[in-house]
Amino acid sequence: MLTRRFFTHGLGLLVASQALAFGTQAENGPSIEDVLFDPDQPVLGNPDGDLSIVEYFDYQCPFCKRNHPDLMRAVERDGNIRLLMKDWPIFGGTSTRAAQLALGGLADGSYARAHAALMATQGRLSNRDIDTALTDAGLSVDILQAGYQSLRSRLDGLMVRNSRQAAAFGLSGTPAFIIGTVIYPGALNADDLDAAIRQARG
Repeated sequence: MLTRRFFTHGLGLLVASQALAFGTQAENGPSIEDVLFDPDQPVLGNPDGDLSIVEYFDYQCPFCKRNHPDLMRAVERDGNIRLLMKDWPIFGGTSTRAAQLALGGLADGSYARAHAALMATQGRLSNRDIDTALTDAGLSVDILQAGYQSLRSRLDGLMVRNSRQAAAFGLSGTPAFIIGTVIYPGALNADDLDAAIRQARG
């Protein structure tokens, strides 16, 4: 069950958030393990960190990409955050292809570079835009595609689970964050993000 509450950040503005009650297998809802410890989910930041941040995102979402530098700075500055970027390609086939190629980097250890390259793009993407961004980052689209194919059943399953989690949480679009056990639907600026991290740590 989700209960709505509000949290106040440093500028005195209210940001709607929801306290999460994770489900159990009997309830057919996502559990903490499902969301935070999916074995196929890549983890950025500190894999052994004491706080998890989840973002449901799409590589064509302008708000996701606009917020991403603030998110990465917060993760680097903190040093003890597990960052789970959950691919939720809701903007069609181009988004799905971008997610597949980035996740294909898990096969050879280039996921973080591929992810960063695609998050640094602007606006909506064509297949050519995706290829150019990855190539300019020193990555081979063919190798990433082969990596995706080698892990296809696992990676397709991961994206299906991400989508089901988003639906279970009632998310209507990207970005959406889970910080600790609170969900924040919508973009978070740097001040909002820092306040949410402090709140999660109590």
